[in-house]
Amino acid sequence: MNFRSFLFLTIFLISFGVSAATASKSSVAPPDTTTKLIDKSTAIYMMEEGKRMFSEGKVKDALAQFRQAALKDPNSWRPPYWIAQCHYAMSNYGFALKYSNDAMKINAVDIDDEIYELYGKVYHRMGLLDSALVNYQRAMALVSPSRSNDLDIALHIEQCKYAKQLLATGQKNKRSHIVGDVNSGFNDYAPVLSHDGKTLYFTSRRSDTKGGRTNPDDQEFFEDTYRARWDSGAQKWDSVTNEIDRINSDGFDSFSFLSADGLVALMTINTTATNAKKTTEGSDIFELAFTNKGKWGSPKRIANPTINTDYFESCAVLSADGNTMYFVSDRKADKRSTDIYVAQKIGKTWGDAVPLNDSVNTIGAETTPYITADGKYLFFSSTGHLGMGGYDIFVCENLGDAYTWSKPVNLGVTVNSVNNDTHFKYYQDLHKAVMAGFEIVGQKSSMDIYEVDMTGFVFPKAF
Repeated sequence: MNFRSFLFLTIFLISFGVSAATASKSSVAPPDTTTKLIDKSTAIYMMEEGKRMFSEGKVKDALAQFRQAALKDPNSWRPPYWIAQCHYAMSNYGFALKYSNDAMKINAVDIDDEIYELYGKVYHRMGLLDSALVNYQRAMALVSPSRSNDLDIALHIEQCKYAKQLLATGQKNKRSHIVGDVNSGFNDYAPVLSHDGKTLYFTSRRSDTKGGRTNPDDQEFFEDTYRARWDSGAQKWDSVTNEIDRINSDGFDSFSFLSADGLVALMTINTTATNAKKTTEGSDIFELAFTNKGKWGSPKRIANPTINTDYFESCAVLSADGNTMYFVSDRKADKRSTDIYVAQKIGKTWGDAVPLNDSVNTIGAETTPYITADGKYLFFSSTGHLGMGGYDIFVCENLGDAYTWSKPVNLGVTVNSVNNDTHFKYYQDLHKAVMAGFEIVGQKSSMDIYEVDMTGFVFPKAF
């Protein structure tokens, strides 16, 4: 992320995070005497419904409820506060800041102390680290220790300090938006390059996905896999399409791996929320092969109960020889988030999948693994290892077998940002990597696909 791109917003953004908190009571709106009792009662009901929807992940429905509550009771800080929470959940950081400010203007004295944690997160995501730190620290001083622990405030403070430390080195971020018609304004991610660099597969949640369905949970369009071709004359990616043989279904479809010869691929499919006659049990990993007719054959679910369970499995990649698979699962979600697992082939069938050692997996979330062609290095994203904020990209070195790895090293500010950075894939022969990260435009943001210049890259060693 180019942190300098946010400097023009500085005057606008340095607003209510702390200054409103110290406002005198004389600046607080007068007691609410103008809202009719029936409107107050209606607003309270709408607020409770909105909070229920928010807890279920139905953020857009919750947002509609909170907006109606704000119209019914414009003298309450609660509707704009929860509108701000919704916008933060949707990565609309500018709007989250605006409505947090609106809530503070209404009543800076009685407002929920957790608003300072919200301010901290918003400023953090915007790259305004000093403002984030001040608000995180104020939140930690005001909320209970147990609640502070639930909100991971201490971790966020540590991330801000770490980000400031990395930025102080003066190193430049080496990633740039992939050129052409790939990024859409919807969430675009999970890039996979062919090894000649001329074909790009990626995942998007744009409006023309097959079936046109939306996920009843997060209320965004389902995923489809898209393909783009490199136009060497125009020097950009074009011919973007999701009409790719038999790859996409009416559900979630995400490409995650392509072999060096372009003949074998892995992808994740989830059709549980569709009307298909036969649906997956969850998000499952599928294999597919490029046929002698020049097309992708039908994806085939991997029939191994230790790989595909009724939990979430995704982001599978293979070693160069095709005999080792790394993937992500949340099968231990009662104790930790997502972990990276490995399975090895025994003859022509997959053996039992087991988690990587705890130098890689944490109680946080590990995701989007990528193994180098020589099998020596594993890239992945994590919230459990110290990073700049959200998911950071790490690399670790193999210590002798597929299960044991060195302490991961953060790839630093040359690749990472204060937002989620994922799906990193390194193509050594092309001297480049591709990845996904957040792009903030105005009040909103979305996931975009980036290319990283890896010329002269040296694998870092663990300390």
